[in-house]
Amino acid sequence: MAENLKRLVSNEALRTLQEKLDSWLKEYNTNTCDQNLNHCLELIEQVAKVQGQLFGILTTAAQEGGHNDGVETIKSRLLPWLEASFTAASMGKPVDSKVPSLQNTFDKERRKDSSPRDRDMQQLDSNLNSTRSQLNQVQDELKSLQAQEDARHRNTDQRSSENRRSEPRSSEERKCEQWSSLKRNADQRDTEVTSDYKKQLRNLKEEIAVLSAEKSALQGRSSRSQSPSPAPRSRSCSRSRSASPSTAVKVRSPSPNRSKLSNVARKAALLSRFSDSYSQARLDAQCLLRRCIDKAEIVQRIIYIATVEAFHVAKMAFRHFKIRVRKSLTPSYVGSNDFENAVSDYVICHLDLYDSQSSVNDVIRAMNVNPKISFPPVVDFCLLSDFIQEICCIAFAMQALEPPLDIAYGADGEVFNDCKYRRSYDSDFTAPLVLYHVWPALMENDCVIMKGEAVTRRGAFWNSVRSLSRCRSRSLSPICPRSQIGLSMMSRSRSPSPIRCELPRF
Repeated sequence: MAENLKRLVSNEALRTLQEKLDSWLKEYNTNTCDQNLNHCLELIEQVAKVQGQLFGILTTAAQEGGHNDGVETIKSRLLPWLEASFTAASMGKPVDSKVPSLQNTFDKERRKDSSPRDRDMQQLDSNLNSTRSQLNQVQDELKSLQAQEDARHRNTDQRSSENRRSEPRSSEERKCEQWSSLKRNADQRDTEVTSDYKKQLRNLKEEIAVLSAEKSALQGRSSRSQSPSPAPRSRSCSRSRSASPSTAVKVRSPSPNRSKLSNVARKAALLSRFSDSYSQARLDAQCLLRRCIDKAEIVQRIIYIATVEAFHVAKMAFRHFKIRVRKSLTPSYVGSNDFENAVSDYVICHLDLYDSQSSVNDVIRAMNVNPKISFPPVVDFCLLSDFIQEICCIAFAMQALEPPLDIAYGADGEVFNDCKYRRSYDSDFTAPLVLYHVWPALMENDCVIMKGEAVTRRGAFWNSVRSLSRCRSRSLSPICPRSQIGLSMMSRSRSPSPIRCELPRF
């Protein structure tokens, strides 16, 4: 609003308005009718521009006041002035600057409403005072009754204790009571000691599980760094497993506590990385794109589509990776019940074999044929390689969890779901439809783990339909013909698996 005021003060047309009036007054008698009308219309246009700016400042100031502030001022000054202006314009009379009729009406209604309101307030105050006095009386009576009850209980307790002291007890009863008290104390002591031992044993088992997991991971990394290919290492592992089953059990038999602890720890780390990607990596990617694109909506659409495509490509890569692991480990675990556990352990221990660069290339290829952001081509999506690679690694590792994590499906023009998304700061908070998504929501089965972000606007459905029709018309333009789109989609579907590592064959 301050900028609008500065712009209004610095307006040269407003300053020269009085000079134009003076010059028109001097030349009025010498001018023709058309010249006088042109002067008058020019002054009316300048005054209308100034009024438009003032009404814009008035609207901004009223919005800053909220729902209640400024209502009385608008009723008492703006509405009466508008009434007088329209009445004078319809009757052909000048605007009277005195008190308008609507103002008198408001004053009369206010005087009428004030007297019964004051009477109601006085009556309410009197009722409140009487209720408070009654409440104080009731509290005093309650305290007196409680004191009487306490005195009566003390008297009964004293009488019962005197009666027990007066009654003689035999030595056998006293011995039985002592024996039962000693037994209760011993049982309590035993249960406390047993619970402490169980807690210590549980903590030691968890520490052993963590240390064994770290040891197996370090052994796997050292063996991969020493051997040129994983095939000899796998044969040595099979020989050692067949020769000494006890050592194989130590390496390949993770306890339920260890698998649960590993899954919980990996899930917490991945959630932290996903949150950091939203708060830091996403903003860095936006800064890179804003150097080439001025419109913030297109930038946010590009980042959202990159995230969604990265999750899709990473899930496909994980599926291919797990299939290859199953084929490689099937000959060694024929007739064994631990086949699924062995596959899961191998996948978790060898997540670093994921070829993320190939997935980045697939994501960029999919973004280049996406009609929402690729026509016309305004930026090279290779700028987002680091961001896409980080999202691919996070999504690939999330598929190894139990249960796996995935992002929620989102479409432009859908009904806004408060459980999945939060509105961005520039959204219309009364709009029910989503214009576009900024960040996807993270899901575990059907439960929301992390909320996403979306922009809501009124008329978002028609905007989405209009953008879809525009994308279809652009797809038939000579810039990117349908044959090229088909070839690109075929290349995407027939592209080799992003897993470039070689798995051991037993």
